Amino acid sequence: MATVTLKGTEFNTVGALPSVGTQALEFELIKTDLSVTKLADYRGKKLVLNIFPSIDTPTCATSVRKFNETAAQHNAAILCVSADLPFAAARFCGAEGIDNVATGSSFRSTFGDDYGVAFSSGPLTGLLSRALVVIDENGQVIFTQQVAETADEPDYEAALAVL
Repeated sequence: MATVTLKGTEFNTVGALPSVGTQALEFELIKTDLSVTKLADYRGKKLVLNIFPSIDTPTCATSVRKFNETAAQHNAAILCVSADLPFAAARFCGAEGIDNVATGSSFRSTFGDDYGVAFSSGPLTGLLSRALVVIDENGQVIFTQQVAETADEPDYEAALAVL
């Protein structure tokens, strides 16, 4: 379990992020067109998982925008993951002109538990904590960051540096 804060108040997640050097766990997430995307869909590519509570909050929206801006400069896919319904992600990305990153909803999967990022206590229980996981072409985890303060942005540069 990881302990993170929201404006200074501590909350827990159900587990810990996968360790660097381990094989990433398979997942199934729902895309905006309601089809399923899986880790296997990204074999042969580096993948950044930008994980966050909700696209409808300022910091989460900022992370999607920033990764969208930098995606074209890196040879990697970026998948923005939250428990938001796919309709919310489609609405946000359409309104913002976001087209360089993909979104995946965990609303009917075990992703939050499997990756250790689901909040297990506090007002965000059931949502995903802010984290980054970078996976190489062979499915190996090469970088992780559990963001300590939920309102803070992730370390974009550190994640992109491993690409």
